[in-house]
Amino acid sequence: MLKGTTLGCIRQFSSTLAKPSHIGKAPIRLLPGVECSVERIPFEFTKSFTKKRHTFQLNKQLVVRGPMGTLKSVVPDFVDISVDNGAVHVSVEDPSNKYQRSSWGTSRAILHNNVIGTSEGHLAIVKLVGTGYRVTVEKEGETTFVHVKVGLPYIPKVKVPAGIEATSPNPSRLLLQGIDKQQVNLFAATIRKIKKPEPYKGKGIYVNGETIQLKQKRIK
Repeated sequence: MLKGTTLGCIRQFSSTLAKPSHIGKAPIRLLPGVECSVERIPFEFTKSFTKKRHTFQLNKQLVVRGPMGTLKSVVPDFVDISVDNGAVHVSVEDPSNKYQRSSWGTSRAILHNNVIGTSEGHLAIVKLVGTGYRVTVEKEGETTFVHVKVGLPYIPKVKVPAGIEATSPNPSRLLLQGIDKQQVNLFAATIRKIKKPEPYKGKGIYVNGETIQLKQKRIK
């Protein structure tokens, strides 16, 4: 027992209840030239996952077609969409089910990113901070490579995945563009791993306006 308290007077950390964000219910406005539909996945190619005693089938894919390309994302069987007056509404069979409710907002967010990606594209900005740090984009045949010079005894060479365009407006900046937001940010994170920002001088590779809190160097 804590001093100065009784069993019936222990203060709680929070007196407010958790509130859902209702992201899944928000409609997605379709931009000009973008179409959205649902396709069934053949049974032999269907995957499944289990949550406790419940098994869900991944037998649907949301297909988004736009001026910049087509994106497909696999969703559980309980997720469905409807298009009305140029807006897409995402729904689930049983909103009171915990697992369906947790996938509701995720499916809506992925679909929203795909709508933006197929119409406008996604951009990741990679910034190099440090004396002599520089990045170059070179093409070898049909393959594009990013060369990163960050003070290592060798110069790392990273292959640019298909569907991503890499350009370097100046030696300390790298622009990554693509229709798939996940793949663009994943490739940016791969480059960042080469030289993560260090907390004393702030040297390293930063992504999308990333900042760190600098520490003071210990003096012995």
